[in-house]
Amino acid sequence: MNAGKSMVSYHEWAMRVMLDHLDNLPKEVLIKEIKSSYPTIAKTLSHILAVDTMWIQILGKVDFQQALQDAMSQLPLTDAYTIEEFKMAFKNVSLKYQTFLNENSDLTVMIDVNNPWSGPRQTTYEEIFLHVSNHGTYHLGNITAMLRQQNETSLMMDYSLFWYEDTTVKS
Repeated sequence: MNAGKSMVSYHEWAMRVMLDHLDNLPKEVLIKEIKSSYPTIAKTLSHILAVDTMWIQILGKVDFQQALQDAMSQLPLTDAYTIEEFKMAFKNVSLKYQTFLNENSDLTVMIDVNNPWSGPRQTTYEEIFLHVSNHGTYHLGNITAMLRQQNETSLMMDYSLFWYEDTTVKS
């Protein structure tokens, strides 16, 4: 399995593991205000979902600005999601990534992106997958710290753990 596909699978796995973990904790942990990158775990999950959604739209040839606007416009709704709603939303966006991967075997294809903060550049599908996974991992780390601040258990989601738990990843 190439790095791009492996990282998409890892990101899906890590999100599923975290959401399952959160589902077993008191419901208040999702909305308790914490001093962190985002004020609540729900808003952190909402941000990850927005970015995942934005990038799959960009991969589908939607202009960066339009994809960003579409994704950010959903934040007021997704910020208030329950764990079950987050599970469904992440499952739906994961299916879109899997469909894209099934339809596009060459992940070295270059596309133009025009990021309003960084400017225009060309990047590959694979680099986008690596970014989406890395972005999600960064914020899942934030959530882990937020859980600890609430005296709740966290969990390990290292990529190396994924190797052992996901039999589809080949060395």
